[in-house]
Amino acid sequence: MNVAQVAAEIFKREGVKHLFAYPLNALTESCAAVGIRPVIVRQERAAGNIADAVARMTSGETVPVVATQHGPGIENLFAAVAQAYAEGVPMVIVPAGYPRRQTWVSPNFNSALNFQHVTKACEQVTTADAIVPALRRAFTQARQGRPGPVLVEVPIDMWTENVPGELVYEPMPKILTAPDSKDVSAVAEALLSAKRPLLYVGQGVHYSKGWDALKKVAELLEAPVTTSLGGKSAFPETHPLSLGSGGVAMPAAVHQHVVDSDVVFGIGASFTETSFGIRFPTQGKKFLQNTNDPSALNRSVPTHRALLGDSRLALEMLYEELSDRLKGKPRGLAADVAARIRSQNDPWLKEWSKYTDSEATPLSPYRVIRDIMKTVDVPNTIVTHDAGSPRDELSPFWKSVTPLSYIGWGKSTQLGYGLGLAMGAKLTCPDKLCMNFWGDAAIGMTGMDFETAVRFPMPILSILFNNFGMAMEFELMKVSREKFKSTDISGNYADWAKSLGGFGLRVTEPSQIIPAIKAGVEATRNGQPALLEFITTQEKVYSTWTHKYGS
Repeated sequence: MNVAQVAAEIFKREGVKHLFAYPLNALTESCAAVGIRPVIVRQERAAGNIADAVARMTSGETVPVVATQHGPGIENLFAAVAQAYAEGVPMVIVPAGYPRRQTWVSPNFNSALNFQHVTKACEQVTTADAIVPALRRAFTQARQGRPGPVLVEVPIDMWTENVPGELVYEPMPKILTAPDSKDVSAVAEALLSAKRPLLYVGQGVHYSKGWDALKKVAELLEAPVTTSLGGKSAFPETHPLSLGSGGVAMPAAVHQHVVDSDVVFGIGASFTETSFGIRFPTQGKKFLQNTNDPSALNRSVPTHRALLGDSRLALEMLYEELSDRLKGKPRGLAADVAARIRSQNDPWLKEWSKYTDSEATPLSPYRVIRDIMKTVDVPNTIVTHDAGSPRDELSPFWKSVTPLSYIGWGKSTQLGYGLGLAMGAKLTCPDKLCMNFWGDAAIGMTGMDFETAVRFPMPILSILFNNFGMAMEFELMKVSREKFKSTDISGNYADWAKSLGGFGLRVTEPSQIIPAIKAGVEATRNGQPALLEFITTQEKVYSTWTHKYGS
């Protein structure tokens, strides 16, 4: 077998079902020959974004593969790989490279050199017999520890070279590590001694599938739970102990508990400081941390005690320790904790009802979100957002109730990311309704790959908030829109979606929202991607308190 054929066989043994690609790359045909279906996108970035969601929706059990042509192809993929690296998402990228005789000739783009800061590892294969160990290292490094992207560049003059000998390859499963029992004891002691403990959940719980263990610990400890955007849906947000999720915007109870807590236990969380996450004040607090990444300890907050290892194993060990200390019986705190959460969130929801129940036109995005939640089957819906307004409008008000039903993100914030995430979610979970929320700026970045969803097909429901302008940007800059009329952007995106073969509706009146949602959902059930375009106000208001604490 030649290099391309060997690579395809390795992918098959690794459980890869799809190759996300844009021509030309020899892997497209070699993968198709072994039953791996190519997904050909309109732009390379979308290939990486779709792969990103496949990894997330399988908790990293599937390490997807992305392939591009050399030069401009792999250059176009850089943004998607940087995003996956920031969010800790495993994937293997196999771009073509310039012929070996031109690898170091300027200005040729060398991906093994240029991707080093946005991958866990990069290497270039220069001999045919090196392809097997290179891919073995790539899949192993992508899934072990904190997951992330790994790149293996194959020069185009190598694809047809024969690989000597028989193919010997066995995938290595994810290796789990557990924390030291002494550390578990110390964390249990700190939590039980706390007056106001707070459980802060990151996406490590999703990768470890630690949802049940988290719920058991929270209920035994009777502690309130909040999540990062990446951890959202790890704990049911209809649970009495749930505060909701925190990002730029958050429910009132999240803000108040972040301020008032004396012990914060980050579970599967890095605590990495970001403008798009909770910023914890450190004065008068102890931070406990569970992570499988030792470099995250003491990074952005001072770590008092740590459980280094897999989140599910850490939670299971902690539950046993807490049970021994409490004799398996809660302390009777849950009712008071739940009452305090309600006393904070109920007035907040009432205050925001002027937006969620608004009859105004142009539409309030919050009214659209409310009506969508009332209409769709939320437990069987997977939702994601784009950067900026859609993220900050959606995350505080969307109540996730089942694991992996919300694809949250925020360390890198590229516009247009959500479309590929919804497509990858639908590819992985075809029986679920998969939605992305975006704005008229984001659709300009990656919108043409809606046609990929039509062609494949991947029948997603795409929710577009169209306010005919870069409203959030001007809100942040505090400048007059009248001075920058050239940034008013426009389009009839519902008609555009129909022109690509999808289902499209433009909605301008509150009474049209629910009928449009039902029509869009029905279209996806019939195998047709749908885009619902809601004409929304340029007024930008967010449920945020971040300016009141921390930095």
